[in-house]
Amino acid sequence: MKFQLSALLAAAGIMMSAQTYADTLDNVVDRGTLRCGVVLDFPPIGYRDANNQPAGFDVEYCQDLAKSLEVEAEIMPVTWSERLPVIATGRADVVFGATSDTLARARTVGFSIPYAIYFSQGVVNAKSGISTFEDIQGKRVAAALGTMPEQEWLKIAEQWGETNLYQSYQSENEVFLAVAQGKADIGLTTNTAVKAITQQYDSLDPGPRMPWTPDYTSIVGKRQDITWLNYLNLFVTHQVRSGRYNELWSKFVGADQAPELRIPGVLY
Repeated sequence: MKFQLSALLAAAGIMMSAQTYADTLDNVVDRGTLRCGVVLDFPPIGYRDANNQPAGFDVEYCQDLAKSLEVEAEIMPVTWSERLPVIATGRADVVFGATSDTLARARTVGFSIPYAIYFSQGVVNAKSGISTFEDIQGKRVAAALGTMPEQEWLKIAEQWGETNLYQSYQSENEVFLAVAQGKADIGLTTNTAVKAITQQYDSLDPGPRMPWTPDYTSIVGKRQDITWLNYLNLFVTHQVRSGRYNELWSKFVGADQAPELRIPGVLY
């Protein structure tokens, strides 16, 4: 009797341990769906098409990941400020959203190797008189809350003593609208968004590129889930090796060649 009881307890312990340590990879496959957080006010990377359906580079990248797992992709629209919380709280399995792989964020969430690289650039009101970076001094600057452009700009604004001229918005659409309406002189975004936005608003022109370093962005997953992050890393390499990364970049951004996903002298 004791032996049978011990065996049952041992088996129960193994089952509980398996449940405790089941990772996102297993959960996604078992569930049959991949919950992708995607920022949809960031054309052409993430947006809604004429039929109000999610579209863009990040959306198709997420669908490719779901296909590799043989599951369905569930697109979850998120704002810039929601990108980390939806992972930390378990509401999403991954986030595609131009998320910079900062060391501060890595305390909360996990990052894959970079899957896209961006440069920060401004869109300016046509009447702003801004054509160079130096022209921004004394002007009203806007950016989306929680983004890398916001964080980098605030460092410059503090040096210039112009933090009072900075305006923060919940989404990039609000940033562009504020600049178009003359409530701000320049809005900070990425180089990939400038063409689409300036074509959308007659009162907006392409602005200067910002002086900080390129923005290496990663797929976001749970920090503790090494198995899942390893899978995401391998998936990114397969996207590049198959030519799919370059295909998607050409389709949505329009460049003939996608940026190379590496830092010289660094081995991922």
